[in-house]
Amino acid sequence: MRVKFGDILQAFEFADISGVVECRTFVCRQTGKIYYQFDQDDLQELEDDELPDDIEDETKYLQIPNSRDLDLGKPLVIAFVREFLPNDLDDVRYIFSKRGAYQKFKGLLSRRGAIDAWHDYRNKARERALRDWCEIQAIEITD
Repeated sequence: MRVKFGDILQAFEFADISGVVECRTFVCRQTGKIYYQFDQDDLQELEDDELPDDIEDETKYLQIPNSRDLDLGKPLVIAFVREFLPNDLDDVRYIFSKRGAYQKFKGLLSRRGAIDAWHDYRNKARERALRDWCEIQAIEITD
């Protein structure tokens, strides 16, 4: 199947959000079409098409991962800090041993003037991980 990378990335970002709306995203193994499933059994596709009744059939539809599935949470933060803010490594490890870690981490990034570097690092890592995931899943990416 062939899928535009931008479509996979958008579906990943929807799957990655947390808070008020929970969302799972799927790609059809045959057509490459992306489907969005929102919380509370309110099933809908992004363009308001109906979801297939068999969306849970893993032989037909592949669930698109989120950051946790791709190990892009705390391990990515630690790798970034080791490379760009090595003097803050112990502080960041401590920050991530408590609740509210990302908010505190963002505060540290702001104080160090490293927000843009973090966003660039995270975005490149996400793209690399998603492209690797697509390759493993035999999804042919078009740019």
